[in-house]
Amino acid sequence: MVDTKTKDKEVIKKLENLGENVLKQINAGEGPQVQLPVRSLGNIYFDNKSKTIKLGDKTSERQFLNIAHTRKFMQTMLVANEIKKVIHQNATVSIRDLYYALKHTIEGTQENTFEDQGESDPLIEDLEASLNLLREELHLAASAKGIIAGPMVVKDGNDTIDLTKMGSGGWSVPSNVEEDRVTIKDISADYVLFIEKDAVWRRFNEDKFWQKNNCIIITGRGQAARGERRLVQRLNREHKLPIYSLMDADPWGMYIYSVIKQGSISLSYSEEKLATPETQYIGLTVGDVAKFKIPKEVTIKLNQLDIKRLDELKSYEWFKHKKWQAEFDLMKEKNIKMELEALSKKGIRFITEEYLPQKIKSGDFLP
Repeated sequence: MVDTKTKDKEVIKKLENLGENVLKQINAGEGPQVQLPVRSLGNIYFDNKSKTIKLGDKTSERQFLNIAHTRKFMQTMLVANEIKKVIHQNATVSIRDLYYALKHTIEGTQENTFEDQGESDPLIEDLEASLNLLREELHLAASAKGIIAGPMVVKDGNDTIDLTKMGSGGWSVPSNVEEDRVTIKDISADYVLFIEKDAVWRRFNEDKFWQKNNCIIITGRGQAARGERRLVQRLNREHKLPIYSLMDADPWGMYIYSVIKQGSISLSYSEEKLATPETQYIGLTVGDVAKFKIPKEVTIKLNQLDIKRLDELKSYEWFKHKKWQAEFDLMKEKNIKMELEALSKKGIRFITEEYLPQKIKSGDFLP
């Protein structure tokens, strides 16, 4: 386990190196500048070796003496310095807190350091990308919305938590689940089930699916946040647990699955720390309509936005596998999509007692 103080020292050192490099340039009579990765679509690619979306090696310079860069250069230094102070205080703040802590009117002027949070947020991402750190390692808290239950005991700070005894609400996954913050003390699960929707997760929890099937159930309540994704990656890498993904049979649910598996374009600079390439898609699929005799009246016709998104998915390199292409083609041919809740048409507990156990037993996954 990485000690919290040791990790914080490493992060502070990276921040200090950034400042020291700027100071050296000033002492040498040079115009100070920082080099940052280009975070645009043109500098993003799918790495077939790691099976994750990655940021390329293109960089740009942010120069203090370039009038177009001066404001952002100053803001970048302010953000880095404030983060260092937060770490020294052993505190964790939200990105909103950080914005307000830094906003003030510059002495002798009528100009503010920041006008709105839209100016400070991208600078945090710049620092994450250039320092190869997650914002959680910078003591910045992202939104926490995931919940989890199952045969696992964790130590969160000074608290030891048994995830089999969290009632109907489950354990709220914290923003920072790094090893120096959350220790996995004991785990006996056979696999992890990542469920797209909160309501469906609650059905699985109420039915004690995790107990009957010896697994961990987790949801991101829609698009998964960083905490859930990082925790799932840890469970896969550190404990060798298979990750199964249960999503709506529509282009949006399938994209959420791909973010868990390969990563997202917007977070391409950190996907090696967030993505879990071994994730498998267990359902829902359009092919399940015939296979499980699901009544057609619970299916939904694709709209124009669905079709556009479906065409985008078909073009992504990470969806080029013939099984995925066949599923996309079938969705288009049948002109339907379907929500997980539609399985309730065959019985409230059909999804937990018949559908999913049968799919797991038969190994009916999409890669």
